[in-house]
Amino acid sequence: MRLLYLILGGNIGDRETILQKAIQYLVDDVGDIFQISSLYETEPWGMTNADYFLNQAVIFKTKLSAFDILDKVLKIEEKLGRKRNSHVIGYEPRPIDIDILFLDSEIIQTSQLIIPHPEIQNRNFVLVPLCEIDKDFIHPVFHETLIDLLNKCNDPLKTKLFKLNKC
Repeated sequence: MRLLYLILGGNIGDRETILQKAIQYLVDDVGDIFQISSLYETEPWGMTNADYFLNQAVIFKTKLSAFDILDKVLKIEEKLGRKRNSHVIGYEPRPIDIDILFLDSEIIQTSQLIIPHPEIQNRNFVLVPLCEIDKDFIHPVFHETLIDLLNKCNDPLKTKLFKLNKC
């Protein structure tokens, strides 16, 4: 079994319900939950005049390959109403976004998939929930813990606790 680190988020519709559905679909298709963060409300990254996001980090135990995971994630996003617009440059509001952050300490760089996610170190909305569940994980490229990356992060956007995970 391998550990898969994901960040989920969305800023359209019933954000909390959509995240819950996404997590259930991931359990059905990808693997069992190992750790799950609280919910965080975050300013929209890379967007102006957009609603705030709800974000949550989840670690799964999985037997799947990175590319099988990517395929499942894209199908779940589509099932939950995510529409990818190739004509839009930059970021846009969405009901669900699921990013693969880490798969154990594997490093993958292809045109379809980059693991670790290349922007982890620049985003509070990723680092804050991740640090809640595994602050001592060592980033396989930077060779620093997640908490060290968070302490160095210059992201000015606010990430605040929305709902504590009671598990």
